[in-house]
Amino acid sequence: MKILVGEDDDRIAEVLQSALSRSGFEVHRESDGETVWFRADSEAFDAIILDLGLPQMDGLTVLKRWRRGGLQTPVLILTARGQWEERVEGIEAGADDYVVKPFHAQEIVARMRALIRRSSGIASSRVVFGKYELDMRTMQVTSDGVPMDLTPQEYRLIAYLLHNRGRVVSQLEITEHIYRQDFERDSNAVEVLVARLRKRLGHDVVKTRRGFGYTLGDAY
Repeated sequence: MKILVGEDDDRIAEVLQSALSRSGFEVHRESDGETVWFRADSEAFDAIILDLGLPQMDGLTVLKRWRRGGLQTPVLILTARGQWEERVEGIEAGADDYVVKPFHAQEIVARMRALIRRSSGIASSRVVFGKYELDMRTMQVTSDGVPMDLTPQEYRLIAYLLHNRGRVVSQLEITEHIYRQDFERDSNAVEVLVARLRKRLGHDVVKTRRGFGYTLGDAY
């Protein structure tokens, strides 16, 4: 999953990036409001962490512009502004969650997972598909209760397809959401990854829509 972090405090941003990356997220950082607004307005992210005290354009203005423009991406406000009036203002401006600094990194990870699940219509951190179960907390897939030894990329691919169940995702979208920006990959990297995942889970789990991309099989 691809996360945008808008935070101008490098120490806090590094803590967030480290915790989120260890939990399987692809993290992108920006430190000023103008750039944060532009990145989310021009790229697809699965969720956003937004500080209100950003330079150049404050976070509340950024959020209001996103929502006026129709951006539906889940947003968690992470800020030192903790008065109840400020919380209300942030939620009414379009935030999906609101956390006051100081914070515990694992709480932010859990909240981001929950936001992404809810935006995908998934209620639980455990998702059953056929004889398999994916646990988002442990980043583990089991088959009839037996853990499977998936690589990180294989796990991210099946997790992304499950979060987008019912629609076709293109190769470009998969590349943007499961690979690090600095990860060097071949032009057929997604095709190779899909082939590997089919060997692990069965050919019918991932369905190809030629010319469009991939989706979960009808039985899942």
